[in-house]
Amino acid sequence: MDQNTLREASREQDERTQRDAVRTALVVLALCFTLAVLGRGLSESFTVFLKPISENFGWDRAQVVSIYSLTWLISGLTAPLVGRLFDHSGPRIVYALGLFLLGSAFLIAAHAQALWQFQLSIGLCVGIGVAFIGIVPNSILLGRWFGPRLPTAMAVVYSAMGGGVLALLPTSQLLIDHLGWREAYQVYGFAALGLLVPLLLLPWRMFAVGSPHVSKKTDPDFIDNGWTLVSAMRHHAFWALFSTFFFTAVGMYSIAAQIVAYLIDAGFPPLQAATAWGFSGVVLVFGMLGVSALDGLIGRRPSVLLSYAISIIGIVLLWLLQYYPNIILLTGFVVCFGSMMGSRGPLITATAMKIFRGKRVGTIFGTISIGSGLGSAFGSWSGGLIHDFTHGYNLLLVFALASVILGMIPFLIVPALRE
Repeated sequence: MDQNTLREASREQDERTQRDAVRTALVVLALCFTLAVLGRGLSESFTVFLKPISENFGWDRAQVVSIYSLTWLISGLTAPLVGRLFDHSGPRIVYALGLFLLGSAFLIAAHAQALWQFQLSIGLCVGIGVAFIGIVPNSILLGRWFGPRLPTAMAVVYSAMGGGVLALLPTSQLLIDHLGWREAYQVYGFAALGLLVPLLLLPWRMFAVGSPHVSKKTDPDFIDNGWTLVSAMRHHAFWALFSTFFFTAVGMYSIAAQIVAYLIDAGFPPLQAATAWGFSGVVLVFGMLGVSALDGLIGRRPSVLLSYAISIIGIVLLWLLQYYPNIILLTGFVVCFGSMMGSRGPLITATAMKIFRGKRVGTIFGTISIGSGLGSAFGSWSGGLIHDFTHGYNLLLVFALASVILGMIPFLIVPALRE
């Protein structure tokens, strides 16, 4: 066999290997997207369950919202630990544990009779379960297949937030209306556990290896700056990103936990309220893609600041809805507030990855992400307290507005985020 024939055979083999790697990468992306839809949708479904549970037990809003707050607190605190388990045991164990915890949590909640039982199941177990099938493991797995194209892949997975909200919020309301909230939780529990079987049968050994074409060498601009978690925490950019995550989450989740209840109190039928907020999942996809596109056109800082401005407009429209409940204002609120709900996530993530790039960037970013979990928990819990204290929503909306503005400030004054 001559040299030309050998080179041609080798080239064809490389092309086949590359095509197989691309197909597998797309399968992994679809899997991560599906798991993110499931995790986000199941966790956000509590916004629909909030009112019937509150009315069933006669609990005040702060007590019920504490369950939702605990979900995001635990999810945020668990994030740095997920990466360690992922590296030690692989994706099969991590994702399977996540589904098992979610399924078990909903089955326990279906029979809960006390607040602590909801906090244990929907708060603690769902929080850990969401972390186990969420952004941290997905980013690690996708990084092995997409390399320098990871930001694009992560933008797709971040858009799953919208898909989960769109799919499961109206579904939750329909299940509650026709079966009751306990039976609805049973449906979700058995569904999550049922997905364990096909999940375990997937070719995880192949998925975990990653693409043979992805390595540090495939990114010519890669420089390991030698960051450690300790050195990163000494840098002002670390705490700027942490505070952005924290205050933005406080502002958004102080409202998000009570939006369906707010719309019902404003005069909208329960299914219409749940469906309207569910459609925030549609506009979120467009908002996320739009902000990411603007990042390439006008720069990161202007894109992020514009997203905050649109969020502020959404809060103002929500305030007006309690006085003028109509479809036009409702649509405007869903478009403005819903489209920006997670639109800043990929850009802030990319900023952290750029500043702290290196082999420990996952640990550093996971620790920064704690700010989002703490903010989500504090925001939703504070929102419930403010509602109970004032018996209304005006002070709550002022609190949310102030928090969103505080989240925006680092991009105005911190040098590392202004570049």
